[in-house]
Amino acid sequence: MHPHLHTKDNVGCTEVMIALEECHAQGFLWKSMGMCNEAKDAVSKCLKEERAKRQTNNRTDTDSKKTRLREIWREIDENK
Repeated sequence: MHPHLHTKDNVGCTEVMIALEECHAQGFLWKSMGMCNEAKDAVSKCLKEERAKRQTNNRTDTDSKKTRLREIWREIDENK
């Protein structure tokens, strides 16, 4: 598996990534016959879900920061 996928953001996908690595370790013919397709699909699904969680969290954080900045600017405008 690619090293950049083994990060703190994808901890929830460790088990399925290990399963895919084990499947790939069985050899080229095993992979080429499509025996690892289910494991690969599971990894893709898991990574997609993890990404969606990060996007939601980032969006929430950004919205709260924008709200806080608007309040600060409103206070500055009122004190002029």
